[in-house]
Amino acid sequence: MAGRKKQKPEIRKLWDEDPKEIPFKKSRKRAVVLNTIIFFGFAVILLRLVDLMILSHEKLSERAEQQYIREKVLEPQRGVIWDRQMREMATNVEADSLYGVPSKMKDTRNLSRDLAPLVHVSSKQLNMRLLKKKRKDFIWIDRKMDMETARDIRMLLDKLGYGALGLVPESRRFYPKGRTASHILGFTDIDNKGIAGIELMYNEYLKGEVRNVSIGTDARGNRLSSDIKDAVSGNNLLLTIDEGIQYIVERELSNAMTEWKSKAAVAVMMDPGTGEILAMANMPAYNPNHAGKSRDYARRNRAITDLYEPGSTLKTVLAAAALEEEVVELDEEFDVSKGYIVVGGKAIRDVHPHEVITFQEVIQKSSNVGAVQIGLKLGEEKYYSYLRSFGFGEKTGIDFPGEVRGILRQIKDWSGTSLAALSIGQEIGVTPLQLLRAYAAIANDGVLMKPYIVSDIISPQGDVVKRVAPKRERRVVSVDTAETVRDILKMVVEEGGTAQRAYIRGNLVAGKTGTAQIFDPETGRYSRDKYVSSFVGFVPADNPRIALIVVVYEAEGSAYGGVVAAPVFKKIIEDTFAYLDIPMERDENRIILVSKPR
Repeated sequence: MAGRKKQKPEIRKLWDEDPKEIPFKKSRKRAVVLNTIIFFGFAVILLRLVDLMILSHEKLSERAEQQYIREKVLEPQRGVIWDRQMREMATNVEADSLYGVPSKMKDTRNLSRDLAPLVHVSSKQLNMRLLKKKRKDFIWIDRKMDMETARDIRMLLDKLGYGALGLVPESRRFYPKGRTASHILGFTDIDNKGIAGIELMYNEYLKGEVRNVSIGTDARGNRLSSDIKDAVSGNNLLLTIDEGIQYIVERELSNAMTEWKSKAAVAVMMDPGTGEILAMANMPAYNPNHAGKSRDYARRNRAITDLYEPGSTLKTVLAAAALEEEVVELDEEFDVSKGYIVVGGKAIRDVHPHEVITFQEVIQKSSNVGAVQIGLKLGEEKYYSYLRSFGFGEKTGIDFPGEVRGILRQIKDWSGTSLAALSIGQEIGVTPLQLLRAYAAIANDGVLMKPYIVSDIISPQGDVVKRVAPKRERRVVSVDTAETVRDILKMVVEEGGTAQRAYIRGNLVAGKTGTAQIFDPETGRYSRDKYVSSFVGFVPADNPRIALIVVVYEAEGSAYGGVVAAPVFKKIIEDTFAYLDIPMERDENRIILVSKPR
């Protein structure tokens, strides 16, 4: 026993422990470690929740809202423009617009090469533009394209798979009648803002209300809100214009320009009793669907923007003033046999020789010498007063942009020859609409009316927002004077008058011709070969319902209003009567009065 070695204490201790407790102790250690990890994880989560829900709550809420709330500008649908029969003259169509995301474009050069021919720019220009906007997330490349271009681009995108390009629908202004009434309607820009004509004048009514709204969406961007509409329409306009009459007027003006190779032509038709404009045409015309491709002179509405000297058509105002002031008698005779009269050292001549003629014949035969004699009898003060009263030298107030005042100098600025010049329609600048309104006052028993083009403004729901009623401006001459002047103007169209080519069988015409030289500012003199030929009148003469003026600028081959403009007047009236289904009387001994156009 003495020789036996003693075991080590450590080994003996291990043998003394219960073998069953060893795995349990190991498991307990693992549990402590695991619990520590779990506790630590929960601590991290708790701290994160504190940060999210308390410390960073406001900032994160705003970020979340941005992800599921979309700010959207609701572009309004522009109001429709109708003629007096509620036929659409201006409306809206859907057109595709091409956009790009430059920040996602990898190869702008090849993209520009493929796309440039379709968007009508050079590939170099397009590439430079895309590179310049490289950091942008959205740019317009081409907006409101025609159907063919949009189709070609769609095919290109499908074929080449350009993911950084896309097409979105937009509303584009569309004029279904093309050139018809283009100068009245005007046009809009790419953003549907009125630029000219009625589109500009009534832009605030037509454009509608732009609205910014917040729209809830899901994770895919689908709208959650169901009570938001994508279009907030503008108000609609009802015009006094009749599309059928407008077409007739434009057609005849175009024919006249072709026949006489003139530089331009204007015609305006009015209801003298109300001031409603039934037609207003200018040639040359343009297509408002492609206004950018037209020239400035083609878009100008000469009826209200261009001044000219009215010439002999102003003698009607002179005659009305002289009769109203009782300075002449109907049968009073005037000796014009010399063929000229000298005033202030200047000789004023007649185009055709006459002998001794009556007051009525002075107007019928358009004698310059006789008119000057009447003007001298009337005097400066009275004649100027009537010119002002008839509306010359002031705007007519028509609801249309760009109207000019005209030129009528005050008496203190007149020269020694001004009264004589004004008596034959010189030294005064008028627009065709101003002169037509003056004649309409004679037709309307001496009452001057305010012309207008829009009769009603109608809401998208069909309610009348505003209705324009005929507005009486003032009385310019008495009923008796107006009737007498109408009788004199009927003589102008009869045998012996200057406008026999305006005669319409069965419906008496009252009117006056005008042949005015164009003043050349470069030479300071009147041109010897450039004229403005005009005719203005109303039908039927005894109960006028239509007043019409026709003005042709620089006709070749003839300058006389009775030759150039009077036949155009006749053709327009005849076709208008047929269009309105007004019977043309074949018995010359009977007179039919036409009904008021609707």
